[in-house]
Amino acid sequence: MTLRKGLILFLLLSFGVSALVLASSVDADTWKTMLDADVRLLALALLFVGAAWCCDAARFCALARAAGERIGFRLGMVLTWLHYFGCAVTPMQSGGGPFQVYVLYKKKVPLGKGIAITLTRTLLTLLILGLVVPLAVVIEPELLKGKLFLKGVFSYVLVFIVVSWVLVLLSILRPLLIKKWGRVLTLWLKRLGVVKPETVLRVIRRINLEVDNYNLNFRMFFSCGLKSFLLAIFLSMLHLLCIFSVLPCLIAAMGLPLHYLQAILAQAVFMFLLYFVPTPGASGVAEGGGAALFGLLVPWNMAGVTAIAWRFFTEYLAIGMGVVVAVRLLGWGVTEEIFHHEPSVEDAANEEIPEDGERRD
Repeated sequence: MTLRKGLILFLLLSFGVSALVLASSVDADTWKTMLDADVRLLALALLFVGAAWCCDAARFCALARAAGERIGFRLGMVLTWLHYFGCAVTPMQSGGGPFQVYVLYKKKVPLGKGIAITLTRTLLTLLILGLVVPLAVVIEPELLKGKLFLKGVFSYVLVFIVVSWVLVLLSILRPLLIKKWGRVLTLWLKRLGVVKPETVLRVIRRINLEVDNYNLNFRMFFSCGLKSFLLAIFLSMLHLLCIFSVLPCLIAAMGLPLHYLQAILAQAVFMFLLYFVPTPGASGVAEGGGAALFGLLVPWNMAGVTAIAWRFFTEYLAIGMGVVVAVRLLGWGVTEEIFHHEPSVEDAANEEIPEDGERRD
């Protein structure tokens, strides 16, 4: 899939499903409620969005300091918008990282640190959501009650998160075990013909070097960069709180009964699931699923409008800024190249590795 196709698919799914949701939910009372909406509360929702962007940008700065690097707040904001753009055009919201790593590398941040910073940023969000979601299900069991598909997806994602964090901890505490698994994987790929026999040693050496760099960068977060890392955790929680406060503002703006805690927990469950939807930027599923889930919080004739307004404030605005930044800062050609550049194991192995084991970034 090309970058252009990913963006087009995102727009088609988002607007197509939005149209279906509106057609099946909007009635005369919907328009009356929208026209009577409190503009001040809508402005407050926009303010929360801006605050969430600022928290995310400051989190990038804190994680960079924890890794022994310095980046400005303005660059942190650029990285935030690029993350939204990259996630919008890739399945399972996986495309934000490559754009961020590329920009950090151009700003003289070593590749290993750039990967550690961007990966940790995502893992912090998933860890917090992974802790909040089980609590949400216990406090508000009706969120999943009777929804067998939603329960199945939730269980799968929970297992995925646990496995991911086990691997992260092993990479920090037991790097030799990860290297061993890397050797086994390389030999397995050799049998399948993916890795040529003459490059096996280079691939294994590259894996060992990357594990060492990865381990070193993460250890910095918990040693000399501990204060900055703790600040990043706090900013991560504040970022999610700002994002989660948008929906209550939208509900209150329309004069509907508001249950703040229930709205927060519903968004936590939903956002957790959206990270693992295979469509670009979770498009389609976010609009349709949002209407179904928010129907527990507001009347059905307002659920579709609420879901689409929520997506507009929390995603579409940032994605639009990301498109502008990607085109003006990188250019469409470079952006397309980053999107397509997924080096193979053998490509990485063929990259020159200095004899002393040091990376020349």
